[in-house]
Amino acid sequence: MTVLSRLVGRLAQLPAAETYDVIVERDLKVPMPDGVVLLADRYVPRGAERLPTILVRSCYGRRGYIGLLNGYLFAERGFQVVIQSTRGTFGSDGHFEPFSEEHDDGLATVAWLKQQPWFNGSFATNGASYLGFVQWAIARDAGPELKAMAVQVTVSDFYGETYTGGSFALDTTLSWSHLMSMQEQPLGMVRQMLGGRKLRSTFAHLPLRDVDKIANGEHAAFFQTWLEHTEPDDAYWKAIDFSETVKDVTAEINMVGGWYDIFLPWMLNDYHALRTAGKRPYLTIGPWAHSTPELIYASLREALAWFRAYLLGDKSQLRQTPVRIFVTGANEWREFADWPPPGTRHQRFYLQAGKGLAQDMPSASEPDHYRYDPSNPTPSISGPLLMGKALPTDNRQLESRPDVLTYTTAPLEQDLEVIGPVQLELFARSSLDHTDFFARLCDVDATGKSLNVCDALVRVVPGEQEVTADGCLRVIIDLWPTAHRFPRGHRVRLQVSSGAHPRYARNTGSGEPRPPGASLHFNMPRSPHPNVCLAWGWGWWMGHAKCSDAPGGRQVRGQITKLHHLAHLQPGHQSSPQVPSPASQA
Repeated sequence: MTVLSRLVGRLAQLPAAETYDVIVERDLKVPMPDGVVLLADRYVPRGAERLPTILVRSCYGRRGYIGLLNGYLFAERGFQVVIQSTRGTFGSDGHFEPFSEEHDDGLATVAWLKQQPWFNGSFATNGASYLGFVQWAIARDAGPELKAMAVQVTVSDFYGETYTGGSFALDTTLSWSHLMSMQEQPLGMVRQMLGGRKLRSTFAHLPLRDVDKIANGEHAAFFQTWLEHTEPDDAYWKAIDFSETVKDVTAEINMVGGWYDIFLPWMLNDYHALRTAGKRPYLTIGPWAHSTPELIYASLREALAWFRAYLLGDKSQLRQTPVRIFVTGANEWREFADWPPPGTRHQRFYLQAGKGLAQDMPSASEPDHYRYDPSNPTPSISGPLLMGKALPTDNRQLESRPDVLTYTTAPLEQDLEVIGPVQLELFARSSLDHTDFFARLCDVDATGKSLNVCDALVRVVPGEQEVTADGCLRVIIDLWPTAHRFPRGHRVRLQVSSGAHPRYARNTGSGEPRPPGASLHFNMPRSPHPNVCLAWGWGWWMGHAKCSDAPGGRQVRGQITKLHHLAHLQPGHQSSPQVPSPASQA
């Protein structure tokens, strides 16, 4: 691993290694209370005694790239590392059931760790995605020996991402199911890559209960469980929800995320829980998707600096300001005291007749409408995904579809920055009671290229949304948070549609229990020209749509969504001076 670790250390711009002579003790047996034995590997510099320990618990193995990124690189820089394979994976006994055993298994592992003669009395945890969730599962109860945590692109509760906005996250869940089914097979990585085309065709299949078997050759029990347990208050999800414990964690916490990561909104919920409890986590958000290489490199730098500070007492590598974000469009790093940054001011923009978006109140006009066909669902074009193309891309082909409405400003006379949460408040009518609304914010340059900035979808279920006196649905859509500059001469665009498939499972309009079955009903959502208010700035994009007296959607075995044009966009702007970070993009 010496050559690879040197190469990755250079690519990630890590501090110089103290040694490349690392010993790996393989297949340490860690007993669980129920008799199951989990396997772990220990990475330690030769000749070192009782160094601080970094614990990594992985469902993706403990060797190969996992061992390199989480073991060698840290052991070469003054730590010992224990990487454990979670229950039912890579030689560990038992059956792998995502999330359900991680609290008890994790605490049993910590108890074992504390009994080892080489344990020096303090440890940290590290890892991304699932390797981050297992940290939250034990963080409150691990004891005072847990001094620090480095969590990347992860959350303390997986329900929100699994049923984003109430819709099943089909692309992410099926892709992960496919990954888990392939990873321990011979040539697993190759087979996974070759299976990508089959996976893409499988997304179109209904009913959803069959898609994992089509993709993987057999059903994945956990995928079927997720399909069956659709509500956030279901006992299955409550048992593996650790969000209520976040505020009680005493370890020092470093968080890294990406603007195009699948977990970003919920990661920031964990950040806010810590801040509300008076904690001071560090937060880094870059222009990254879930598995962008630059995110991995930045995570390594952040974790090493964090562990040196809180395991070795050396804070010289920590930045002074706890929040560091990358502003897309401006292409620069900035540092702040908190997230979202304080000092916002709001402006309002309204949807206009003729598909405009402006600060002027709109005049009376006919509503816009579109027809959504679940047999030809509105496709997802980039956006936060576990795998595949997640970074911004040109949306013009998507925007040319008849089932996508767009509202666009005139060219901006000055730069406009949107930094913080983004929310659309939409008032609309639909010809079917069961429908979805998808909203996307885009940056349109002088050539007409429309790049997505942030988006989200909400599933409408009768009784779950407010209905106004004139019969309109009031739908709140919290888009992904963002930090973006719309340059002078560019235009701001809002997309409204009723799907983003296969990122989200299509809404069949049938009213069948979530996720949908096989019967399709064409849906023609119509919203009386919405008074859409978009609020943004150092913090907010808010959509506020107000219904006019336009009639409801026509029943045409489909859904007509009718959008009223009384809408406003409210941008805010930072009132205090901007402080660019001296560091270059990670």
